[in-house]
Amino acid sequence: MVKQQGIGKSHAKIILIGEHSVVYGQPAIALPLPNVKLTVTIDRRADQLQLVNSRYFDGPVNELPNNMLGVQKLINALITKFTGQEDGWQLTIDSQLPAERGMGSSAATAVAIVRAFFDYYEKKLTRKELLKLADIEEQITHRSPSGLDAATVSSANPLYYIKGQAGKAIEMNLSATMVIADTGIKGATKEAIASVQQLLKAQPDKAQAHIEHLGNLVNATRDFLKNNEVIKLGTVLNAAQADLQALNVSDKSLDNLITVARHNGALGAKLTGGGRGGCMFAIMQTALGARRLASILKESGAKHTWIQPFDQRGEE
Repeated sequence: MVKQQGIGKSHAKIILIGEHSVVYGQPAIALPLPNVKLTVTIDRRADQLQLVNSRYFDGPVNELPNNMLGVQKLINALITKFTGQEDGWQLTIDSQLPAERGMGSSAATAVAIVRAFFDYYEKKLTRKELLKLADIEEQITHRSPSGLDAATVSSANPLYYIKGQAGKAIEMNLSATMVIADTGIKGATKEAIASVQQLLKAQPDKAQAHIEHLGNLVNATRDFLKNNEVIKLGTVLNAAQADLQALNVSDKSLDNLITVARHNGALGAKLTGGGRGGCMFAIMQTALGARRLASILKESGAKHTWIQPFDQRGEE
């Protein structure tokens, strides 16, 4: 028997520090954003239709468009797993996450779909199986995913990550609030990665120095998160942004919002994700200051903002 309704939840993530340098063996820290939610519901139908409802598509699962091919493959794998070929349902994806902004939208969708299916069929789900199934979608959407996105959007804890290794949960004890702002421009990760590669060829000593410096900043950040050293964290985030600018992965839209944030009380501000558009974030000492800054960033061109207290934990 199946339930009348299955529910699966996940949330957004951002890379706090370590973008681009993580590609070259340096560590990175990714942060879950439990305030930016994604929920998948599966509602039983009396017929045998299997329908998907989302902001991109509304119709039968076998007619999902190419940009949702990963979702289609994941759903089909779950249907096979539960021998549910004859079961009728409607799967609804309700997401607060923007797509292509480095906030883990595809991974969050995959994690919530897996959790919803297991809830619908009333089966226990281990974390290992969750990440393995979510990777079905990520392999299609991101080709060779690191696994960091799925691990973070399904976790309550920040993750310390080195390429090729499993992410390690790290302790966070920080009294501060983050403001995230979307430039409204799709991030150009491939172009940004290519730019770093070009700089490594043209000026290897300079580029390598910035990459290694970013790695050192990540390790310092781990201690600052644990010991509630908010001022030091802000200084490190600003230094990381300087490295990213030197690696040519920032742009005017990001630099503008970062400058506005720093001029309006942010202890630190930097881009997050691939760069060349996408999102930035700033650290504020108080929630009131964060709300004020969010309004100012919108007035300064941000298309959307989110507020995330550091001391609020999500659900596993």
